[in-house]
Amino acid sequence: MKLTTLFMNMCLCLLSGIILGHENGPAVVRVVVEEDSDVILPCSLSSKENIVYKLFDWKKDGQRRKEVFVYDAGDPSNYGCPGQDEQFKHRVSHFSDQLKNGNASIKIRNTTIADSGNYTCDFPKIQPKQTFYIELVVDPVLKDRSGEIAGAAPKPYTRTLNATEYMAQLQCEVQRASPKPKIKWVDSAGNILPAKETILSYRGGCYYITLLTTVTKTDRYRCVVTQEEIDHQTHSETYVYVSEKLLEVLMGSLFGGWVLGVLTLSAVLALLVATKRIIIRRNEGSNNGSAMTPLNLQPVLC
Repeated sequence: MKLTTLFMNMCLCLLSGIILGHENGPAVVRVVVEEDSDVILPCSLSSKENIVYKLFDWKKDGQRRKEVFVYDAGDPSNYGCPGQDEQFKHRVSHFSDQLKNGNASIKIRNTTIADSGNYTCDFPKIQPKQTFYIELVVDPVLKDRSGEIAGAAPKPYTRTLNATEYMAQLQCEVQRASPKPKIKWVDSAGNILPAKETILSYRGGCYYITLLTTVTKTDRYRCVVTQEEIDHQTHSETYVYVSEKLLEVLMGSLFGGWVLGVLTLSAVLALLVATKRIIIRRNEGSNNGSAMTPLNLQPVLC
């Protein structure tokens, strides 16, 4: 009984918290999306009133309010969203076929980290005035941010050292990286190769690193540089041709040894068979009481 009462009290507290949240401020719709993908920010009148000839205005809050998108009664003179912030130029669109259903949602293409923030969708000429609140969270992904963020490592420099017809040594150089990056060599299948860090220096607040690995087969190899703290990843590829001659020599040796073993075994078996035939002939001569005759020592194969 006590457990049931406690459970009911907990549920009431949770429900009160949700209700109080609405009472203390406007309801906020939270939208989460990965960087570089498209996102739809929802805004729709509950009455489903036709807004083809209405005005709605999207803005983004921040240090200064940014104009995201304006729809003004389908007025052709407003085409192109005058006053739209440069951050959203050519990236925002609405759903014209849904206006008759009161849908003022917008689509933002190729989202960036800077798009994260609080948005408002406002109907200033509808009485009573209606405003919708949306929080957009853009989760960063690992990608090449060279030139965008200070300290993001540029593409690594790769080269081949000490190449022979049987193997090659690959070198990867990373310069001007901060924070310290993680570096690895991988093959075309994504397998991480054993590698050795040969040079590591810290100058002017940046890291300079050289990584070496040795390969023995023809493939396309990639040096990958990752700085997770700033969501930065870049890479360089190199193609290595390694002669198959060594493999041919090894296979030839194995095949030659196998053939020699087969021939040796055949000779031994033949000798055993011949010896058995000689012994049988000798025994047959003894049983018949005949005089001893010279044995034919030529091997006789069955």
